Amino acid sequence: MKISCIIVEDEPLARERLEIYIGKLPTLELKASFDNAIDAFTWLKANKTDLIFLDINLGELSGIQLLESVQISSSVIITTAYPEYALKGYELNITDYLLKPFTFERFLQAIDKVQQNFVSQKQMTHKDYFFVKTETRLQKIFFADVLFIEGMRDYRKIHTTGKPVMTLQTFSEFENELPAGTICRVHKSYMVSIQKIDSLEKDRLYIKDTMIPVSETYRQHLLNIIGRP
Repeated sequence: MKISCIIVEDEPLARERLEIYIGKLPTLELKASFDNAIDAFTWLKANKTDLIFLDINLGELSGIQLLESVQISSSVIITTAYPEYALKGYELNITDYLLKPFTFERFLQAIDKVQQNFVSQKQMTHKDYFFVKTETRLQKIFFADVLFIEGMRDYRKIHTTGKPVMTLQTFSEFENELPAGTICRVHKSYMVSIQKIDSLEKDRLYIKDTMIPVSETYRQHLLNIIGRP
């Protein structure tokens, strides 16, 4: 399976190194390479790619701002010299975070994660359910039954049309395993079923009588999914 990709990197040597690494893998196909996020933004509005190699510090528009400003269904691998952006990156559901200078072996580990996610997502598109570990068993849950998922310290509480289910599975794991556009992150402590949203305001949404906060980090992505500007 070919994985299409683009590079968004303003350092010429770092961009060249990525191009060399990509060229070594027949499974990767480099579609475009950009030295700024604005040109990448324009390209992504008209084109699709499976994977984005994205630097953080890119001048006028940062890598983080790019992720927040355009609907991106691609896998994203952050490439940066700054470890302090890692948490923010994972909040935006990146696949991996490579600290410069990284080796080819570390690059391969990141690509393996991308490939594993593609396989998992392909399998999930043929299912209308998923399993979560709760207590000593694996519990089957149908997508159509999910209302929202709430973070409660170490646990996630899956609110359904039936009984709620408690699990230690993380939000990042849910985001990687569940089909994009079905159950969406809207806050650091909440994911919601898109089909179950009754109304949406600036910083909150409602599912039945439950008010759920919507943070600025996830708002634009949510609007893109539901097809509103």
